[in-house]
Amino acid sequence: MSANNAKIKRSDREWQELLTEEEYRVGIKDGTERAFTPGNHNDEKREGLYHCKGCGTALWSSEHKFDSGTGWPSFWKPVNDDVVATKTDFKMILPRTECHCAVCGMHQGHVFKDGPPPTGERWCINGVVLDFRPTE
Repeated sequence: MSANNAKIKRSDREWQELLTEEEYRVGIKDGTERAFTPGNHNDEKREGLYHCKGCGTALWSSEHKFDSGTGWPSFWKPVNDDVVATKTDFKMILPRTECHCAVCGMHQGHVFKDGPPPTGERWCINGVVLDFRPTE
């Protein structure tokens, strides 16, 4: 979370100035990057934390990352329950659970119930909205 656990609010114009066009499309307009996009952290194997590009909050850990074969970085849980929020997404025929950063609201991806133990969850995340910081 941010230093004082405060929510970060930005105008649409501020988001557009802060992010690239693709980061904005995915993170603010709830888009999805293409699977296996080069540089999307799907193949990242180093230890470290994945931070939200919108606010810098650590959301995902390499400890919880697994190869789902989907082409997107996948995790079986967030760093902690307070940093990621969910809501139901009705954009497809069947409802899905969308996840976003609890601090700034940036769209991360979706969570599915087909992941590995111990949670059985697959948090399928758009790498374009992540800033990977390796453990030194």
